[in-house]
Amino acid sequence: MSFSAADHALMARALRLAERGAFTTRPNPMVGCVIARDGAVLGEGWHQRKGGPHAEVFALRAAGAAARGATAYVTLEPCAHHGSTPPCADALVAAGVARVVAAIRDPFPQVDGAGFERLRAAGIAVESGLMQAQARELNRGFLSRIERGRPWLRLKLAMSLDGRTALASGESQWISGAASRRDVQRWRARSGALLTGAGTVLADDPQFTVRLDGDEEVVPPLRVVLDAQLRSLARARVRDGAAPTLYLHAPDAVVPPGVAAANVEFAAVALRGGRLDLDAVLRLLAARGVNEVQVEAGPTLAGAFLGAGLVDELLLYVAPVLLGEDARPLFAGLSVERMAQRFQLRIVESLALGDDLRLRLQPHADGQGQSG
Repeated sequence: MSFSAADHALMARALRLAERGAFTTRPNPMVGCVIARDGAVLGEGWHQRKGGPHAEVFALRAAGAAARGATAYVTLEPCAHHGSTPPCADALVAAGVARVVAAIRDPFPQVDGAGFERLRAAGIAVESGLMQAQARELNRGFLSRIERGRPWLRLKLAMSLDGRTALASGESQWISGAASRRDVQRWRARSGALLTGAGTVLADDPQFTVRLDGDEEVVPPLRVVLDAQLRSLARARVRDGAAPTLYLHAPDAVVPPGVAAANVEFAAVALRGGRLDLDAVLRLLAARGVNEVQVEAGPTLAGAFLGAGLVDELLLYVAPVLLGEDARPLFAGLSVERMAQRFQLRIVESLALGDDLRLRLQPHADGQGQSG
């Protein structure tokens, strides 16, 4: 299918609009919409928060009667079902648009082609696939949850030039600089859940919340603590009420009386090899509507996720410091005896942040992350 330069420019605009909802739309996808005629924008909008109007509705409101006969550029197939709001496909039909250009089809079972069918049945020309790679990248978490049944897992790490994350004593504040720490907060803000282990809670007593400069609206991510025997409950900052908290524990663990609170939950997860089944953890979070999980943990849990092939992306902050051979490694528990077994990653993005370098890395396309 052939798209014009104007089509590309307007879809790019819709994708930029969609990203404005990164901190507030979950568990819904980020969606942007532009209504245009002959390259001129008549109205535009984005999905701002769960339960509120979708992108198409905002764009149609802005365009008004001028939408009749125009083209709607949407980053995701318009919905065709009644959820918190009426179907967007019906709104586009009622507005009389002549053409709808979508970046990707929506795999959500209640949509999955039904929106396109409704538009075509009303005589609207429907074209899809424009800038689909960019649209999938934008909503990689939502698509992962719907298509794979588990969230997109991002592993955040900060390390020295010699690959160390903390001194032998455990001291790690701060390896990275202020610019990197501010950047981490924005990645936290787009996450549906922030996940850590009992060891990190015991060592650092973290609050594990989003702290942004300015007044941007953020839906607080779920704080998730993997603690098989609930040994970290003595540290209470992670359940201070600033955000919801979920402890995941072994089936035989006993929740002590008086710990539960309004914003705190406990759930049992099956064991595998004497540890919490990490795949089961992710599927449980997907069932709760979590699109993206950001893991911030020590080398043991980080190594376990990587070794299990569950890491979709590494967010690695490299600081120009050296910590020496006695300092703690980036990962623990990984067995690499031959070069053919090495974990192979590709650099998706590199960015200088103050004196630090931030790398976004993803496993190679085979999805295993380890060759051989």
